Amino acid sequence: MRLILARHGQTAANVAKRLSTLPPGEPLTDLGRAQADALGARLADADVTAVYASTAIRAQQTAAPVAAAHGLDVTVVDGVHELFVGELEDRADEPARELFYEIEQAWEAGDAEARLPGGESAAEVFDRFRPVVERITKGASGTVVLVSHGGAIRIVGGALTGGPTLPGYLPNTGLVVLRPAGDGWELESVDETVPQPGDVAAGGPAE
Repeated sequence: MRLILARHGQTAANVAKRLSTLPPGEPLTDLGRAQADALGARLADADVTAVYASTAIRAQQTAAPVAAAHGLDVTVVDGVHELFVGELEDRADEPARELFYEIEQAWEAGDAEARLPGGESAAEVFDRFRPVVERITKGASGTVVLVSHGGAIRIVGGALTGGPTLPGYLPNTGLVVLRPAGDGWELESVDETVPQPGDVAAGGPAE
């Protein structure tokens, strides 16, 4: 079986590069809905057996075309929402983004206990996300799709495969694909870029 962790499509906060992490959050933009449709088409030939989404509206809207392509429903699950940025919530100023990237770099260097002011550490994100992964993949076959959020996916994708946070940036509707390996998981692929409808790409650091 495979586990696909998919980032949601574009929102207005992505366009503004605003740190927006609290669910239910904002809906997709017109481009975001087009991205979701494109993701559904991209995964239409995959052997998808279940589709899950976080409690955020944007994640559920992104998951809907994927589920529809396979005659499935979207199951909403707790615990897989975006990492909370605490005091930086709804900020789009340069100091806020610089602080976010500073903490992100600490995570990439292996310091999972580093945390944003009033927000979460990478370790806390993994601790709430991991039980959901274990539950939705236990006894599963085919491909399980979970639509979540860029920051959380990078943290969890790294931790599940025995390393720190995955480096780089996961674009809107980007995918992290994992396969079982022994008692854990191995990384099959990570999207660095995703073709965008209209050749327009936009995203924010955490949203």
